[in-house]
Amino acid sequence: MLSMTGYGRASMEIDGRQMTVEVKSVNHRFLDVSFRMPRNLMFLEDAARRAIGARLARGHVDVFVTYRNLRTDARVVAADVALFNAYADALQQLSAVSGGGLRDDRTLMAIARMPDVLTATEAEEDQEAVLALLNAALNAALDGLIAMRRREGEAMKADLSGRVEAIQRMTDAVEARYPETVEAYTQRLRAAVQELVGSEVDENRLLMEVAVMADRSAIAEEIVRLNSHLQQLRELFESPEPIGRRIDFIVQELNREVNTISSKSQDIPITQLTVDLKAEIEKLREQLQNIE
Repeated sequence: MLSMTGYGRASMEIDGRQMTVEVKSVNHRFLDVSFRMPRNLMFLEDAARRAIGARLARGHVDVFVTYRNLRTDARVVAADVALFNAYADALQQLSAVSGGGLRDDRTLMAIARMPDVLTATEAEEDQEAVLALLNAALNAALDGLIAMRRREGEAMKADLSGRVEAIQRMTDAVEARYPETVEAYTQRLRAAVQELVGSEVDENRLLMEVAVMADRSAIAEEIVRLNSHLQQLRELFESPEPIGRRIDFIVQELNREVNTISSKSQDIPITQLTVDLKAEIEKLREQLQNIE
């Protein structure tokens, strides 16, 4: 069982290129991934999205990527020769206009310092090398995130298992109580008839009325389905596959069966048990929202 909440971080350096990847996830109905990375690395997004999808099934995932290229060929300095010539010609004109009164101190470096004569730009990245670096850093970060998800998932599993057993105990109590409700109804009905007519009760008629009540309030099918759903939950808790959506469906079915028992019951102890069951199922449902 994995939680959908986790965090992982990894830094890698390969051949003068450094990359740090941070991955953070929280609960979400589906797998939803967002990226924050330098614009010149946007070509990596599709590959990163596929890598994440191969390892995570659900959750909102934020991916933060920082990158530095420390190689000697990481930057290129380009000279604008046309602009250089234009500056030189303009300076020649100024010298002529001044009648030679201004000292001509033109040097190569002086003109190179003029705006935009030399420009430094990032060199074209080796996309295959950067992709290999991303895969290494991203998978290491995902290892950390999944490890955290697993630790939290184990804690959640213990809590959920305890709640399932609490629901089982209450279900058993409802099942054990039901025969007593029929007997209690029989005694109440017998006493009411005797009070009204003041004579011996027609046992056949009494048994017929009790049978009708018992049929209307029968909860055997609901108890069987509740037990089946609880066993399915126990089995799913041990599954290596993502189970969040399947568990959510089963919990809805648990709630449906308890509601049916509550509507059928005319017995105060069973009604109280169904109230407690609903409360425990709701706590179970809230915890399930963060299971992958």
